[in-house]
Parts: sequence; structure tokens; C-alpha cells
Amino acid sequence: MGSGITREPVRELHQNGSVRHALTADQPDSLAADAFPTALRSAIQASGLSLDRIQYRLRARGVSISVTALSYWQSGRRRPERAESLAALGHLEDVLGVPTGSLIALLGPPRPRGRVNRESSRLTVEALWGNSEPVSHLLKRIDYTTDSALTKISQHDKMEIAVDRGEKALTIRQVFRAERDGADRTLMVYDLEVPGRPFPEITAGDTCRIGRVAQDPTAGLVAAEILLDQPLNRGETTIVDYALRHPGPPYSRGDDSYCRKFPGPVREFVLELRFDPRALPAYLEQYTVDMDDQVTNRRKLDVTLDGKAHAVALDFGPGILCVRWEWPD
Repeated sequence: MGSGITREPVRELHQNGSVRHALTADQPDSLAADAFPTALRSAIQASGLSLDRIQYRLRARGVSISVTALSYWQSGRRRPERAESLAALGHLEDVLGVPTGSLIALLGPPRPRGRVNRESSRLTVEALWGNSEPVSHLLKRIDYTTDSALTKISQHDKMEIAVDRGEKALTIRQVFRAERDGADRTLMVYDLEVPGRPFPEITAGDTCRIGRVAQDPTAGLVAAEILLDQPLNRGETTIVDYALRHPGPPYSRGDDSYCRKFPGPVREFVLELRFDPRALPAYLEQYTVDMDDQVTNRRKLDVTLDGKAHAVALDFGPGILCVRWEWPD
């Protein structure tokens, strides 16, 4: 309940002439939420430094923070809350030339976590890439206007690794629910991880069709429209299945990992891995990457003698879930 007191942000002038926003102690949470990204954007603009350059200067101080995380912070999508991120923010203040503690003071109390918070924190697709510009350019060439009208309930990916250690095929099965009438398509973006590899062939199952496809060979990215059999009405569900098949043999080798990026929450994600029994990895692990680009929840996975392994995540996202493997010498 509001107290009826009007609260205005206090504006202060930096020595370099830029404006800093400070908050009085009795400001509402909505202003506090806006103050940090606003002040950070102003400080970055006033510094004249690019995000890449800021990352470089932080790295020189022994601080590891991704360009993605910096972008999230200044856009307001995420804010630093982990101990490592708060420590990095102190160095960031020094790099940007703002008074010590001025940005940290604007963070306010930690945001609530849980299902309600995650439902309202859906990210753009581009935000899940450290370098979002190639993805943004790629998405301009296709239509995914109703993708945001679909809630992903579950996703099941199955990846096959050939005996030559190359990636053979990826099959995908998704269950969606429409949040408004007229949802008729979703989006696929696939990252080769190693640019220069041949692009896979994208084929639809019996529940959808492949629409326009756009490729960026330099970035190693491909995006495609996944068209539903018919538009959905609000509350209706559908199953979407399609596959990406790599040319071969021989099959091209990626970076020996598989990462699934989720711009919004998903109730269930299952990743199946199928290695050729003649070429089993020596080590396999599952981990997640949060929106501060911090690796969390590392867990070793077992591989059966016939090459089977899997990873499961429940009520996950936004975020990135990865599995990586190491081969015997």
C-alpha cells in the first residue's frame, strides 16, 4: 500500500559533467529498480568506453565479467546480486570513474526469486548471446512475430555423436501453449559454435513446417521459422518436432558441448546424448549459466557402455543449460 508521499530522484553532477541519479532512503521500489540501469547507462556513455573495452579493463584487474552481463545490467534485464557480481561492480565503478559505492547504493534489496519472478523475466532471444549483433541481424530476415505468444511447457532434445567425434544429428520435440489467439509459429536459432562448419539440413516432423531460413556463415548461425500446422487459440497446446541433420560422414566436429538457451522458463527440459559405443567420452558434465554469465550447478554425468547419457532440468530458465564432454587422449 502506498504512503501517499511523493518521492523524486535526487540528481547529482559528476566531476566529468555527467548526471548521476541517487535515491533517497524512502523511494519506492519501482524507482529503485530503474535507478541502477539508468545510472549505469549514463556512466558508460560518459566514459566513452565500449562494453568490450570495459570488459578488457576489468579483466586486467583480474575480474571476469561477460559483455552479456554488462549489457543485461545496463538494460535492466538483470542486476548484480551474486557476491562475485557485487565485487565486480566495485571495480566497474572505478573503471567508469564514478564515486565508490555510487552504483552499488542504487541496487536496493534483492529481487524476489521463484516462479512468479521468472515468468515476468522473459528475455529477448538476442540477449542470450554474448555478441547479440549477428543474431539481431539474422532475425530481421525471418518472421517470428507470434513466438512470444507461446509458452514452452517442455522440451526434449536428442543429440547423436558419430564415431569420428563429429555431430551427426539433433532431434527436437517441444510442447507449447498459446497465450493469445493466432499464434502460428515459433523460432529456431542454432549456433555451430565453430564457424566454418557446414550448416545442417533442417527438416520438419509431422507436426510443423519449416518456413524461411536465414544463415550467417561468418558467425556460424542459422535461424528458421517453425510454422505450426494451424494457428492456435489461447489456451490450446501443440507439439512441435523437427531435426537438424549434419552432412557426413565424415561429420564436422563442434566444440564438444551442447548448450540450450532458454529466454523464458520451461517446466521440463531433457537432453539425451547418444555416443557411438566405439568412441565414448572420457568425461561428461552438466552445468548451467546464469544471467550474470556465472557457471553454476556443475554435475558429472555417467555414460553407459552403449553410449547413452542424459541431463534433466525442471522449472528452469531464463538461462542456459549445457553439457560438455572430453575425449580420451
